[in-house]
Amino acid sequence: MAVDHRQQRLEQVRSALSVLVYPIQYAVNLPVDLARWTSETLRSRAQLEQENTTLRAQMQALLAQHQRLAALEAENIRLRELLDSTFRLGDQYLVAELLAVDLDPYRHQVLIDKGALAGVYLGQSVVDAMGVSGQIVHAGPLSATVMLITDPAHAIPVQVNRNGLRAIAMGTGSIDQLNIPFLPNNADIRADDLLVSSGLGGRFPRGYPVARVSEVQVVPGEPFATVIAKPVADLDRSREVLLIWRAEEARDAPAAGNAAAGPGANQPAAEATVQ
Repeated sequence: MAVDHRQQRLEQVRSALSVLVYPIQYAVNLPVDLARWTSETLRSRAQLEQENTTLRAQMQALLAQHQRLAALEAENIRLRELLDSTFRLGDQYLVAELLAVDLDPYRHQVLIDKGALAGVYLGQSVVDAMGVSGQIVHAGPLSATVMLITDPAHAIPVQVNRNGLRAIAMGTGSIDQLNIPFLPNNADIRADDLLVSSGLGGRFPRGYPVARVSEVQVVPGEPFATVIAKPVADLDRSREVLLIWRAEEARDAPAAGNAAAGPGANQPAAEATVQ
């Protein structure tokens, strides 16, 4: 043993014996290792399933939160556009949100969440970030009904922004189409002309975008041209609108949320007249 300790003479013998003994050691340890491996495998599977369930729940919650944030971001963008458009025009305004849409295919009307208690009045102009949407035709205490400019019973005085030519834009019952009647064949109007509110009639403020001419047809022998325009307002997509007081009304208009009737609250609504 002393010689082996100093000179390692039995190292090869020990190596040979370890090779011979290893299978016996492996066989003895096999049940213990197998039990440990089985326990760890089952425990790891259960932990993985639980972790997977937890992660799935967290993912669903995050997806729902992401959708909500996306909706809030889109709403914020729309509100910024509304505020920016009003600041440019300088009129007093009140932001309102759509509550419902009239399902009657022959009427283009929507319900908003502001009424007479907020100063809304009959005939008040309603716009969105892009242009004129319509006017108030019924004002309840807490809500109001807006007739859109595409309603067949609606008409609005307009003028061609390029040259000041005056005309009337009438609703056709189609959400993306207005009719410009009674323009002579030689009228100076062409496709892509912008139509803005003329301010005549005292209902709509002057200078708000209304529509853009999409088609002009001149038929020989006919007294009037056929002129079709497309509204610039997002009538079928807007969720928020602006209630507008003209500059001459602003001094009498209530602040948003004031429990007072707005200017013109006693004016009768026009069902099918030029406003």
